[in-house]
Amino acid sequence: MSRDDRQRPFSSRAPLGYRDAPPAGCPKPSHPLAPPNPAAILKSVGEVAYDWDIVNDRLAWGSNVADVLLIPDAGAIDTGRAFAAFLAADNTSSRFDAVTQSKEEDAGKGVPFETTYALQPPNSDARLWLEDVGRWFAGPDGLPARAHGLVRVINARHEHQQRLAYLSEFDELTGEMNRFRLTQVLASTLDETIRHRSSCGFLLLAIDNLARVNAAYGFDIADEVIGAIARRLRAKLRGGDSLGRFSGNKFGLILRNCTLDDLTIAAERLLWGVRDDPVQTAVGPIAVTISIGGIVMPRHARDVHEVLARAQETLDASKAKRCDSFLAYRPNIERETMRRENVRATDDIVTALNERRILLAFEPVVDINSREPGFHECLMRIRGSDGTLVTASDVVPVAERLGLIRMLDHRVLELVIAELIAAPQITLAINTSPASTLDADWWSTLVAHLRANPGVAERLIVEITETAALDNLDEARSFVARVKDLGCRLAIDDFGAGYTSFRTLRKLGIDMLKIDGAFEENLTRSADDRAFVRTMLDLAGTLGLKTVGEWVQSEESAAMLKEWGCDYLQGALIGLAKPERPWAKAPITVAAAI
Repeated sequence: MSRDDRQRPFSSRAPLGYRDAPPAGCPKPSHPLAPPNPAAILKSVGEVAYDWDIVNDRLAWGSNVADVLLIPDAGAIDTGRAFAAFLAADNTSSRFDAVTQSKEEDAGKGVPFETTYALQPPNSDARLWLEDVGRWFAGPDGLPARAHGLVRVINARHEHQQRLAYLSEFDELTGEMNRFRLTQVLASTLDETIRHRSSCGFLLLAIDNLARVNAAYGFDIADEVIGAIARRLRAKLRGGDSLGRFSGNKFGLILRNCTLDDLTIAAERLLWGVRDDPVQTAVGPIAVTISIGGIVMPRHARDVHEVLARAQETLDASKAKRCDSFLAYRPNIERETMRRENVRATDDIVTALNERRILLAFEPVVDINSREPGFHECLMRIRGSDGTLVTASDVVPVAERLGLIRMLDHRVLELVIAELIAAPQITLAINTSPASTLDADWWSTLVAHLRANPGVAERLIVEITETAALDNLDEARSFVARVKDLGCRLAIDDFGAGYTSFRTLRKLGIDMLKIDGAFEENLTRSADDRAFVRTMLDLAGTLGLKTVGEWVQSEESAAMLKEWGCDYLQGALIGLAKPERPWAKAPITVAAAI
């Protein structure tokens, strides 16, 4: 930039807007900038202006009206009545309605209005969807006397809005109601049934083994199957019944004026209608069946939540019985009692976690020769609101069933780490549930604590059950490897309860084997148990694994285990789990230790 340019004000520099003259070498504009032409602008954006004298019903249009509305003769629509004659018969609104039915008053600046309607141009099968936006003005009597505005063609937007409206209520693949709309119809049907003191039914249907179709042929073929089943179900409906797609492979069917017998007949008709002929697809015929769970309302459910929950429960029971079957919901006292117990147990466990009433009990595991503690196994206890202690065996099965075991494992892990930090001379073993071995949060918590506290990992033994290792051997091997990489030792608990081979044990790379106490409980009375335990101890010694005899109750059993090469003893003979810490007098708090 030259010195002269730098000294000139920005607004006076010619190149940006040709305000003075074009730069050297640039051609001059072919014409000077013309003043704006409103009609041309409106034509270019597909809008036309109008002015409507409501009192005299005279309607004046912009000069581009023929281009926008496709009506060649503007005189054919020079009045409000004439224009209304071109509107589609199924319109639910119009400009006349928007203006004359307005509940607002004109305070001198006019009243805005906006409406959408369809226009049917002459000699054309295609209708135009119009957005009409304007403002009306009142006469001396306060009523609309004049209006003006703009009309725009919005066919593409209207089509998009219609599609969104359709998809908000209907399933794109099958054309049937989606889950949202299905539950709305179910709610209104149930309300109507209760008011009229009648009966209706709901069937929840699932296509059997659809995942296999996905895996074998691909998702496109599975979609063909879903669409075909929807058509078959639709063909079997009575008048007044409703069908919707409930989820990926499930459909819901609402049957009005339906008894239990009617429900059973309808279900059998649907089962037969689906299984009767293979579904024809692009890859050939595929045999398909469905399973059905049903419920009669309001006899067995009085709101939508109950209907759906009990229909799903019944469908699951039907599929567990066998595919291609129907089951109707029937009340079950034991099931309802179990549910109430689950609710109570969930509340008790969560409350105990929130109130920090989870604590540890320590069971000694001693060297079989010196009887000195080698380490202590940490067992969870819950202190009840009345002060009593609830053992892990009473809580863990319920927590696993209710999906709460990971929360308990997290708390136990924090407590064990706190003990190890506070007492550098001890070694502790922690039980880990199968769910927590796959829990990224549990794992990240363990890693964070061990890295923040050097020396703790070598004194921590992580125990997993044999059945957990068998459920997913690859995951178990990965878990064992990661735990050992941190410096911890790993033990298989309750060994012998499953069917793990010693070859599998070698692949897992564990450090310790804890023989299931059920074998040692009868060691002195059962020759089979003695042979089994002795064989396990011999093989474990060959593999270089440390061994623990659990549930040892007598010196006679201890002597046998010692003779066969067992390394540690645990059980009533040594001492059961207690909350008191043999190595410390002062209580340990997690907040102080971590």
